Amino acid sequence: MRITQGTFSFLPDLTDEQITKQVQYCIDNGWAVNIEFTDDPHPRNTYWDMWGHPMFDIEDAAGVMMELNDCRKVYGDRYIRLSAFDSSHGWESVKISFIVNRPAEEPGFSLERQECAGRMTRYTTRGYASDKPEGARY
Repeated sequence: MRITQGTFSFLPDLTDEQITKQVQYCIDNGWAVNIEFTDDPHPRNTYWDMWGHPMFDIEDAAGVMMELNDCRKVYGDRYIRLSAFDSSHGWESVKISFIVNRPAEEPGFSLERQECAGRMTRYTTRGYASDKPEGARY
């Protein structure tokens, strides 16, 4: 299964050259760029771990790519995403977010069904990765 989240999610994975162009686009628009990683990519898991600090003052995509490559060296077996935030309105708004690294095997999700009162049925997704303890999922 291939996780599809964020911008470009239904396209093939971007090359480093394409990622660099997207990062430079973000920088040119004055957006702060940050790198995050996780081993639990559940769609409702919005709290990924940050790699370093958001990069507010970077003027060249090469600096972000250097940080991304360092993150890949340490967490190359996990999901890594790049996000850019616009603070021009006085608060941070996500303008772009996309996955830039994936584990070799993506276990996917199961759909769990629950029968409730009054013939109501509830559904939820559960990530197969969460069957293993944190740090041992990939």
